[in-house]
Amino acid sequence: MSDLPPGFRFFPTDEELVVHFLSRKASRLPCQPDIVPFLDLRRFDPWQLNGKALQGGNNCYFFSHATVNKVSPSGYWMPVGAKETVTSGDKDVGTKTTLVFHIGEAPLGVKTSWVMHEYRLSEDGAAVPSSRTNRNSSSSASRKRGNKRPDLNLAICRVQEASFFGVEETELSCLDEVFLSLDDLDEISMPY
Repeated sequence: MSDLPPGFRFFPTDEELVVHFLSRKASRLPCQPDIVPFLDLRRFDPWQLNGKALQGGNNCYFFSHATVNKVSPSGYWMPVGAKETVTSGDKDVGTKTTLVFHIGEAPLGVKTSWVMHEYRLSEDGAAVPSSRTNRNSSSSASRKRGNKRPDLNLAICRVQEASFFGVEETELSCLDEVFLSLDDLDEISMPY
């Protein structure tokens, strides 16, 4: 991150994450600048990503292997809702899955406010943008390595707490307010 210019901000759209980052990384093409790290999601809980993943506002970005069971040291990620299609122009280039982190063992874990969007390439292998530097050298290098199709098991992830995600915060119950105000007993008021 020290090579980035002052004031650099990272706020990519879904399309940019899939086309400019994921498809290049999956095809083993260079990403310039190469700022999104690869993390093994099984080794980290969401609150441990700060300092390990790329920070963009309240979001953490990283590459990871797309796995069926997303388990971490303290819990697991559970998919919610239907997969969304990510498009570029009129072409489907990838999918976006929303997952919520639960503490404990599946399926009895406690739901948290941590949300992850996992982006994967579409099954037909999304079109990879051509390298601007030298198109022929990158394609010949790709042929030498034997890479004819992108790695469809690679994902790029965006993680954030739901309170930063625009979700309305729930109102505290009377008991929650009492417990939070125990340090100042003069201001405790109970409803009648």
